[in-house]
Amino acid sequence: MNEALIYPPQIELVSDHACLLTFAESINDAAADVIALVTKALRNCEGIIDLVPSYTTLLVVFDTDHYDRFKITNKIKTLANKIELNSTNTSARREVVIPVYYAPEVGPDLEEVASQCNLTIDEVIKLHSETAYRAYAIGFAPGFAFLGNTPEAIRMPRKTTPRLKVPLGSVAIAEQQTAVYPSVTPGGWQILGRTPVQLVDWQSDSLALIEVGDTVRFEPITREEFLAQGGQLDGF
Repeated sequence: MNEALIYPPQIELVSDHACLLTFAESINDAAADVIALVTKALRNCEGIIDLVPSYTTLLVVFDTDHYDRFKITNKIKTLANKIELNSTNTSARREVVIPVYYAPEVGPDLEEVASQCNLTIDEVIKLHSETAYRAYAIGFAPGFAFLGNTPEAIRMPRKTTPRLKVPLGSVAIAEQQTAVYPSVTPGGWQILGRTPVQLVDWQSDSLALIEVGDTVRFEPITREEFLAQGGQLDGF
């Protein structure tokens, strides 16, 4: 067993209708793999109404109007403990490729990041796009995946003053994380570019394109390719 894991997970009731499963004390790939497996195993479990995977934990919300909370937590514990950890199921990670148009017209912080990191714009793009990221958590907004880890050479803090409006599809970095804004929201991350890909499909059962445990890669595309794939240049 990987020493970075807590498995079987610690299970704690956090309210009358939710319990928290803890798989690790710090962020690591092994924990991300197991959280993804357990989330998948519990997704269609009768009585469970919501699953919120995070960096080291999984919050499970259940229906106490129709189910006894002690019976359902025992069921959750049984299912979670049945997951077989082996190199096959933990290495079969889904890979999501996100095309990105990196340019100042859609990435207003690209030049500043390059300047602050003593790099050229092309070097920033190369470092960001040639890294394989893991999806460690989904939060802030539906479909907003926190991806890590960005190369140390381009790690930048959040902006001192957040923008009131970050356009849909903006690709940004903050410290060791990177993300794609799945909707128009306020935000303080450093924006490098934009993707034409929709991160949220409201008609899909899974809702979000990226799920916890996925491997994510960014693929640079040209302005012409961005527009041909439905990308929009306005928003700022």
